[in-house]
Amino acid sequence: VQLVESGGGLVHTGGSLRLSCVVSGFKFDDYTIAWFRQAPGKEREGVSCLRKGDRSTYYTDSVKGRFTISSDDAKNTVHLEMNNLSPEDTAVYFCALGRALVSTMPYKFNRREYDYWGQGTQVTVSS
Repeated sequence: VQLVESGGGLVHTGGSLRLSCVVSGFKFDDYTIAWFRQAPGKEREGVSCLRKGDRSTYYTDSVKGRFTISSDDAKNTVHLEMNNLSPEDTAVYFCALGRALVSTMPYKFNRREYDYWGQGTQVTVSS
C-alpha cells in the first residue's frame, strides 16, 4: 500500500491550497482516509477524515468551514481543499489510511487507527 501526497507550498494568510493523496495497492472498497498535520514542536493532530464507502466526512473544529475533504474514485485520490489559511495552519500534512471504518472508531483521529501513512507535504502560511 502506498500513499503519496502532493500540493503543499508557501502561501500568504488568506490564501488557498489543494492537497492530494494518491492511494495505491489497497484492494478494499470501504475504508477511512484522513489528513493529519504536525507543526514544529507539536503533536501530530487529525484535521479531517472521510469514509470511502459512504463518503461521510469529519473535521476538527479549527478547520470547519475552511477545509473540505473529497474523494476522486476514478483517480484513487483524496483531496484536501484548504481556504482562508492562517499561519496556525503551517505544518507538514500527512495522508493516512485506516482499514477500520470511521464509524467504528472511538476517536476518529487516533493515530493508532491508521495503518498506512504517506511521507507528508509541507504547508507554510506566511503572515
